[in-house]
Amino acid sequence: MTHKYYIVGNWKMNQSLSEISTFFKDLGTLPDNKKYEAWIAPQAIHLSKVLENGIKAGAQNVSDNNTGAHTGEVSPSALIDLGAEFTLVGHSERRAIYKEDNDFINRKLRLSLEKGLKVILCCGESLEERENGMTESVVNRQIELGLQDVHEANRSDIIIAYEPVWAIGTGKTASPSQAEDVHQSIRTKLIELWNEEAAKEAAILYGGSVKPSNVAELLNQTNIDGALVGGASLKGADFRALCDAAEDQKE
Repeated sequence: MTHKYYIVGNWKMNQSLSEISTFFKDLGTLPDNKKYEAWIAPQAIHLSKVLENGIKAGAQNVSDNNTGAHTGEVSPSALIDLGAEFTLVGHSERRAIYKEDNDFINRKLRLSLEKGLKVILCCGESLEERENGMTESVVNRQIELGLQDVHEANRSDIIIAYEPVWAIGTGKTASPSQAEDVHQSIRTKLIELWNEEAAKEAAILYGGSVKPSNVAELLNQTNIDGALVGGASLKGADFRALCDAAEDQKE
């Protein structure tokens, strides 16, 4: 299983240029040879500003086309030209608000991998689906369809992020044991789709009201390899606390 943790900040449609400057001032210098990767996904227009500060950055969304007449879209190759490391695909807000389906998400994932981006595939169930006992089936379907036709060589560039929709921005958090149960199910699904070795190496992040006060207990779970963080990633001091918690985890 992967020993590298990932702390990924998803800034969503937040942060001004001055707020970004304050963020990095408060964050301070991250250590070399650390146990974790610290990544930020700002608004696309702010990617260059984030990259100036020596941290890995990526996109919150990406086009399923690489060139052409697609006004307002951002292509994988354009992101790479800018220095982006990764992109999110399938975030619950993209699925719910912008009606992105699994097939569309899969096209974006495969093109991004083909062009050289790492991809964080987001998955998760609604409160109604959880209450109806559908968590495992919903999440497994999103993963199976999201990863369809992915080349074996690209598997190491895929990260899974489990984000229960009912816990995003609500202050509610899946308990560490609830999160671990789903992460273990995801790992089992990856064994089925890929093989045991590839599944064990895959990083599976938890997202859903992660904050400095609960991140250590979440990271202490066997199958939780990091966090995809929204609100608590907007302040440099909070993000540093999340990173420090990852550094403090036992091997």
